[in-house]
Amino acid sequence: MYLVSIINGDEKPTVIHNAHFNNLKLQDGTIKKGINTVDSFNFSMLPSNPGYNKIFLRKTHVNVFNTKTNKYEFKGRVLIPTNKMTEDGIFRKSFLCESKLGYLYDSRQRHGEYHNMTVKEFLQVILNNHNRQVEPYKRIKLGIVTVTNSTDNVYRYLGYESTLDTIFDKLIDRLGGEIRLREEENGELYLDYITEIGSVKNTEIRIGKNLKSIEVQADSSQIISRIVPLGTTIESENETATDASQARITIASVNNGLDYIDDPEAIALVGIQEETVTWDDINNPSILKTRGQQYLKANNRVKKQHIISALDLSLIGLDIDDFDIYNYYPVKSPILDDTLRIVGKTISINDPETNDLTFGDRLKKASEYQNEANKAQYKVVELQNTISQQTSRIGSISNELNNTKNELATTKQTLELTQKQLQNFESVTDGDITAISQSVSDLLVAIYDIEQAIADIPQYQLATDTTDGLMSAADKSKLDLIKVVNSINLDVLKAKLDLITVTNQVNLDTLVERVTKLEEGGQ
Repeated sequence: MYLVSIINGDEKPTVIHNAHFNNLKLQDGTIKKGINTVDSFNFSMLPSNPGYNKIFLRKTHVNVFNTKTNKYEFKGRVLIPTNKMTEDGIFRKSFLCESKLGYLYDSRQRHGEYHNMTVKEFLQVILNNHNRQVEPYKRIKLGIVTVTNSTDNVYRYLGYESTLDTIFDKLIDRLGGEIRLREEENGELYLDYITEIGSVKNTEIRIGKNLKSIEVQADSSQIISRIVPLGTTIESENETATDASQARITIASVNNGLDYIDDPEAIALVGIQEETVTWDDINNPSILKTRGQQYLKANNRVKKQHIISALDLSLIGLDIDDFDIYNYYPVKSPILDDTLRIVGKTISINDPETNDLTFGDRLKKASEYQNEANKAQYKVVELQNTISQQTSRIGSISNELNNTKNELATTKQTLELTQKQLQNFESVTDGDITAISQSVSDLLVAIYDIEQAIADIPQYQLATDTTDGLMSAADKSKLDLIKVVNSINLDVLKAKLDLITVTNQVNLDTLVERVTKLEEGGQ
């Protein structure tokens, strides 16, 4: 059903996953799509795949084509490669790819002040800055723009942030709306900025037909119960003023002297949650108050998401519509009966019948979600490397433990056999002998605990697109036990053993050196 190919420059595409039943398959492949996000594609392959040594960071492009719908589900570039070897000695490579919308991360804006222009004209300025800095294949033209504001006029400053972050900050987070990157047949890219994308579909998701599971998540962290609307800046009468913060138009003059608006019902629910919202293009307090009331109404409720696993019956002709982001679908179940919008979708190319669909409100702003997703992905890669290094150290420590345990057992036997002989040494007391025996016993117990910790640590098989399988706090504490052994005082043990002369002399320096290694984590 899915045909996956890679392209390097002007070279002929290489197929790495065939849509038909044959051996040319990826080990796994998952596409994640969402509204106002850079889509991603994670996949892994074995050395026998023809593309194994043909994929290069940020240079190789990856296409996923749906042979059922004759549409591309994903087009993008390789972002993060990872080499792995499994416990069975099998080598494989995994890759994280981002969609072409990620091209807007490759450029930076330049400082400027812009006013007396429409939203469409301002977005054109941003894209012009981007296109001047990137290669021809990354250039993006302005597409359909339907988002506007009350005055159809924006007043904005540009800084030096990335182009995509600028679009989120200067437009989407302030005016709402959704962006979509379109690719025409001639390869030209267009960026649309639309109030809302999608339509209402008739295909139902319900129990007994295509609904497999449903989960509801509620989030009250975004509720605003008191808003302070702020308009354009007020010029200071002091020409020499250098304050970084400038006064702004407020609603106090048209709101009984109060510069804020309350929502009593929201306050009763969550208390006072105050937020300032700025409209740089509004200089009329009455208009500012209206905009504040509208914003408060839209942001004073508990937002919910519905994570649904459903069968896409359109693949076998039993439903007319497939499931796609942006669109609304009727959902029928004992706990939910509503028409909801798909805001996120996960596709498995090896199991296309099952889709994980996310319905409802986005829990965070688009820019916050994308930044956290990027940080999380890089954190996963760092943790993979850390756990790989710790696994190697655990193997080395295990060998040291076995050797040290055998030597300590011999030492304990020798101490017990020669205990009567030690009575003749004036400088050695019964308490010394007892302390030495107890110290050796304590060390054996500590080694046993470490061996148990090593045996309990699972073999983690990490994936590049999720934090599932990462080390728990309990397992980390076991690794900490391996690194440091605090149950004995090695200096006291060595001082007492130095007083002892026995026929079968134990190499104490070797013993102390090995135990010290264990104390330092096997370094």
